[in-house]
Amino acid sequence: MTLEDKYQEMTRKPVRLLVLKMAVPTIIAMVTTALYNVVDAAFVGRLSTEGTAGIGISFAYMTFIQALGFFFGHGSGNYISRALGAKDLSSASVVASVGVITPFLLGTAAALLCLSNLSGLSSLLGAPPEVVPYANDYLRFIVLATPFMMSALTLNNQLRLQGNANFGMVGIVSGAILNIALDPIFIFGLDMGVSGASLATAVSQLCSWVLLLSGTFRPESVHIKLRDFKPSLRVYNEILRGGLPSLFRQVFNCAAAVLLNYSAARYAAPGHEAAAVAAFAVVTRIMMFAFSVVLGFCQGFQPVCGFNYGAGLYGRVRESWHFATWVGTAFLLVISLAGFLFAPQIVALFRAEDPALIEIGAATLRWQCAAFPLTGLITSTGMLFQNIRMTFPATLLSICRNGLFFLPVLLILPVCYNMQGVQAAQAVADGLTFLLCIPYAMWIDRKLKRQMK
Repeated sequence: MTLEDKYQEMTRKPVRLLVLKMAVPTIIAMVTTALYNVVDAAFVGRLSTEGTAGIGISFAYMTFIQALGFFFGHGSGNYISRALGAKDLSSASVVASVGVITPFLLGTAAALLCLSNLSGLSSLLGAPPEVVPYANDYLRFIVLATPFMMSALTLNNQLRLQGNANFGMVGIVSGAILNIALDPIFIFGLDMGVSGASLATAVSQLCSWVLLLSGTFRPESVHIKLRDFKPSLRVYNEILRGGLPSLFRQVFNCAAAVLLNYSAARYAAPGHEAAAVAAFAVVTRIMMFAFSVVLGFCQGFQPVCGFNYGAGLYGRVRESWHFATWVGTAFLLVISLAGFLFAPQIVALFRAEDPALIEIGAATLRWQCAAFPLTGLITSTGMLFQNIRMTFPATLLSICRNGLFFLPVLLILPVCYNMQGVQAAQAVADGLTFLLCIPYAMWIDRKLKRQMK
């Protein structure tokens, strides 16, 4: 398929079928990406509670990697999709190359800095003293793989936003399958413990990077070329406008993860600090795994949105947004009900030997399930704004759920309600973000209607 064939497909095919076509491989890619964390936690949970807590501590660093990877991926990818819709291939090529090479260089610098003091990094991320050695073991190989992980996220998002989600899926799924296969070999077979889980993730991410990079040389993709690496203020401004919401969202996610680690340890019963940190690590992975389906579906509508907005077909933009919102919300309702009813059994899958972990984790999971369906509208509307270059509302919605609302709530509620306040913080933040999202959704819906006329 040529780029012209891709343009015809994205602007002519029935919207709902097109969103489904784009969404299926993206959902698979997102789910398998979430599997990296779920599988590691499940295997390490067989070793110790402290090991599970160590993986939870490292989540904040993984979020930092995602912050830059998604920033460059969404920023460059959103521009590329609009440029292809406007048939401006030369600009798309330059932005694609700058968008991939820059995070690789930044990731290399971050890896060199963090490797110089792993224990300091673990403590900074909120590890209690008894958890620091386990956090170090898991961070070591993750830090080494930072440049490949950052640029792989960029490559995956670029391919997806060009409408080539199938190949992006192949790259991500291949890495996830390899990770699942290597985990028991490294953790138990080679007796590497927590370090084995880290090494398995690093090796699988490197393989994903190689496959994703090869996907950019296919005929229907915008190629990554060193000669097109022409960084300039104009190029970075385009990336900034398209990627700023993702950057802010992930930066606040990182800050939220660190504060959550500190709060879980602080408000836990004496002697159960590691169990509390581990419980929140388990719940975070469960919710990420469920949310990855909705995130993948909403991301499936993004290339449809970008192409058609660039082509001036606003009715197709509005239809794809509505479809993504209703499907995502319906899925979240079903998942939330199941999570609420079977919370103890789900948490026990990760660490059945620790009753304190199960008790804290089950209560936390139920609180989050209570407000989880509200994130369907929040996610689709934020992505719509991001795609059509309305940077302020996109950024605002992206930073509220785990930032502007979550951080103050996490600081205030535990003072009054102790551990229950920590457990309820995410649900309260989700409700406040939903209330903020409603007027923005009504406004953009009216605006798209006017543009259709």
